[in-house]
Amino acid sequence: MEIEYEDILNRFRDFFLAYPDVSNPKYKTYIDEMKTTEKKSLDIDCDDILDYDPELYEAIVERPVDVIPIAEDALKSILLGEDVFVRFYNAKSEEIEIRDLRSIHVNKFIQVMGIVGRSSEVKPEIVEAVFQCQRCGHIQIVEQIEEFFKKPGICENPACGRNGPFKLLEDQSKFRDWQVLKIQERPEKLRGGRMPRRINLIIRDDLVELAKAGDRVTVTGILKTVQESTFKGKKTTFRKYIDVNSIRIEDQDVEEIKIAKEEEEKIKKLAQDPFIIEKIASCIAPSVYGYPDIKEAIAMQLFSGVLKELPDGTRLRGDPNILLVGDPGVAKSQLLQYASRIAPRGLYTSGKGTSAAGLTAAVVHDETTGGWALEAGALVIADGGIACIDEIDKMSKDDRSSIHEAMEQQTISIAKAGIVATLNARSAILAASNPKYGRFDRFKSFAEQIDLPPTLISRFDLVFIITDVPDEERDKATAKHILDVHRNAGEVITPPIDLELLEKYILYAKINKFPVLTKQASRKMHNFYVQLRKIAQDRDAPVPITARQLEALIRLGEARAKMRLSDKVEAEDAEAVIKLFKNTLFKVGIDPETGKLDIDVIMTGKPKSQRDRLIHLMDIISELDKGDGISLEDIIQEAEREGMDKNFVRRAIEEFKQKGDLYEPTPNKFKVLR
Repeated sequence: MEIEYEDILNRFRDFFLAYPDVSNPKYKTYIDEMKTTEKKSLDIDCDDILDYDPELYEAIVERPVDVIPIAEDALKSILLGEDVFVRFYNAKSEEIEIRDLRSIHVNKFIQVMGIVGRSSEVKPEIVEAVFQCQRCGHIQIVEQIEEFFKKPGICENPACGRNGPFKLLEDQSKFRDWQVLKIQERPEKLRGGRMPRRINLIIRDDLVELAKAGDRVTVTGILKTVQESTFKGKKTTFRKYIDVNSIRIEDQDVEEIKIAKEEEEKIKKLAQDPFIIEKIASCIAPSVYGYPDIKEAIAMQLFSGVLKELPDGTRLRGDPNILLVGDPGVAKSQLLQYASRIAPRGLYTSGKGTSAAGLTAAVVHDETTGGWALEAGALVIADGGIACIDEIDKMSKDDRSSIHEAMEQQTISIAKAGIVATLNARSAILAASNPKYGRFDRFKSFAEQIDLPPTLISRFDLVFIITDVPDEERDKATAKHILDVHRNAGEVITPPIDLELLEKYILYAKINKFPVLTKQASRKMHNFYVQLRKIAQDRDAPVPITARQLEALIRLGEARAKMRLSDKVEAEDAEAVIKLFKNTLFKVGIDPETGKLDIDVIMTGKPKSQRDRLIHLMDIISELDKGDGISLEDIIQEAEREGMDKNFVRRAIEEFKQKGDLYEPTPNKFKVLR
């Protein structure tokens, strides 16, 4: 379609000054604001252009390289020559997935959605280069419209006319800001193990530094290409990139899944079911038999609590973190993979194939700019969703420690290669682990057998222990369920709620419901916390619960209220989460020697009774050591007199050696490091 400059210019002028009505022009108001403020861009909704002049909209889509500059000229004519830009957004009819970009889209106006995986530094890009002829001193200007820098061919001075040399006068040249972003496909669009596709964005002027790594963005722009080359010469293939016209950052709760009016009615009707909590829980991994508590907890995690920002700037996370520790073959991985699939934003990763940089963020060398760039990891990409980490115990110690901050503060801080940044990682973490020795030993405490540091375990709101203990009735039911699934899966594992509807139900609750605690619910949680703390008033008693567990109860209560689409956390929610919490706490947080509830089992990895014995043993060794050291036999003999077990003493001495409290100058002789 041929485009006449004057015709297009006038159409845009009329649109700016007269849409939708001459008496109440929408964009004229924005233009008047631009005159009084420093804003340089006018944002245009593509739906408005389509409504006003479909032919003009088609011209933008088909020949954006020619038409967008004309739109900017029309705006400049109204603003009397100011340097301004026209930004088109909401081009839904032109929205394409990154992996579906083809050669037919080159030089066309398109819209893509994705997650910013990498952002480069902002650099100045030359637009008008001012050169001075070194022979005659003549000044001439060369517009830089191509990707590669262009110099004058000959001097424009008729008296000179030579081919240089020319000197670039940087102080008189015109520059603009320039930045490269790399975006990738959203994880919820990846099914069947597909690799996420990526594409570079070139952004300029007032769009730079709007988006950072981890942000979900909607981008409109022109798909362009640059020819690839090797040391032998230029290739016949071209690399794609998007010359960005507009970039909009999506809120973490705004999802691309659209909920129709009739679906909203279905969701509200579904919420009125008195057994809605049980129905949602039974939708979690229906192919896995049993585990009603775990499934209900995962359902709560999918709905999540309420993120709160206090007046002093403190953020209280609303996402519960859950850890499953169990024997081999108890379907932990299936639960995790199912949760990642059903969550509106879910991401699954496994311990052995996961590094600290892959989970959090990495600083990488950017081949486009030649500098260093920040690249977002899995927890940043899953922002606003759920990150499932299988076999977390198989991760290296250093890699595991990198997620501590993400679990509590829900941010990722990085300071590498001169890049200091904090990224959002507002995702719930569902992790699974095997016991330290492969299978649980029923004669040892659970805490001893969880091969994870206490600093990590304490950040989980719920820790579920799953043991594979032979039980005739349960084994019969499990075997029947598995055989029925293999024989006729369609009938056996049909969930009570359609999964597509459940996904929209979860999304609707997360966007629209922010329940608050009622007085009755607060009183129940308050009484539970205070009564457990009373146990520790005796000086020698262990601490049974801390404020961190109380906050976990609040998060879970809010999530349960969301499952009912309620605006209030009622007493029944408080009772349900307290019961669930007790079931996990009384399995993990019990001191096996005293039988008492001791939260230090989770918080420090040792119950108070064991910690007291370690201190007492260290005192014994210190008293026996007169400066020449003390033999292992003497330590054991004295410790046995004090009622300590020989094996405990040997393990304790190894621990003291690892920590540097003791050292061994000669075999089986120990000295205290004073």
